[in-house]
Amino acid sequence: MTPWRLVLPSLVVLTLAGCSDETDPSTAAGGSGPLPTTFGGDRPVELFVPPDYDPAVPAPLVILLHGYSVGGALQELLFRLRPLAEQHGALYAYPDGTVDEGGKRFWNATDACCDFYDTNVDDSGYLRDLVEEIQEAYNVDAKRIALTGHSNGGFMSYRMACDHSDWVAAIAGLAGAMFDNPVDCGASEPVHVLHIHGTADDSVPYEGASGDRNHPGAVESVEYWAAHNGCSPTPTTGTPLDLESGLEGDETTVTRYEDCDPGGSAELWTIEEGAHLPALGPDFRVQLMEFLLSHPKP
Repeated sequence: MTPWRLVLPSLVVLTLAGCSDETDPSTAAGGSGPLPTTFGGDRPVELFVPPDYDPAVPAPLVILLHGYSVGGALQELLFRLRPLAEQHGALYAYPDGTVDEGGKRFWNATDACCDFYDTNVDDSGYLRDLVEEIQEAYNVDAKRIALTGHSNGGFMSYRMACDHSDWVAAIAGLAGAMFDNPVDCGASEPVHVLHIHGTADDSVPYEGASGDRNHPGAVESVEYWAAHNGCSPTPTTGTPLDLESGLEGDETTVTRYEDCDPGGSAELWTIEEGAHLPALGPDFRVQLMEFLLSHPKP
């Protein structure tokens, strides 16, 4: 199977050189002194701290996971969640995976994606430790720790929900997929799950893939979590959304499983004729962040 490649618009690459932090989050509210903003050990990541962060008030934490071959900074330039993190008072980080023999950054998420050179790197453990480091320094709202990602990052979001359902409140993946074998998912608690996928995705097919690296389709991935979360087996249809700026009208259908156990939900947003890397409109990031932050643990 050929490793997936994510081709970013040239504007994103050009913009990277001109990016800089506009705020200095290194001082705690109330004048209590500087706080660390770099975490992750030998894979350091800068934590964005909203200017109005108050250590007396628990803040949600959102982690963005990049796609195969794309680092965290480029993924943020595509998703642009930082302004929304600031708006909602959320701590926010976009870490990097390791670099494989082909020179591509990746997350070791599932058998399908994307440890193509069999390094067996423990990315689940790395991200768990990263969250714990941040929790030691900041007042993180333990009920609102969420992860989101694209492609390989979507696969990794599912991996984190499976491995760490005791503290992961919500995940939202674009163009990812679950484990092909449900036995490989060891989730013990409900998790709020949102799956976003284009029907014209030719890298991670909407219907799933079989062969050397199997993965289930979008519907099957969400159905697994609907069952795990104790939701009604019959979904409802929500109001269509306009997430893709290159397609006319409200092209995204919403399928929602309801009446779930506390702390769990399952939704599928299907971008009709959407590609692996959709032209994300402004509503995409707003809807995405609202889902992540409005679905806490009980």
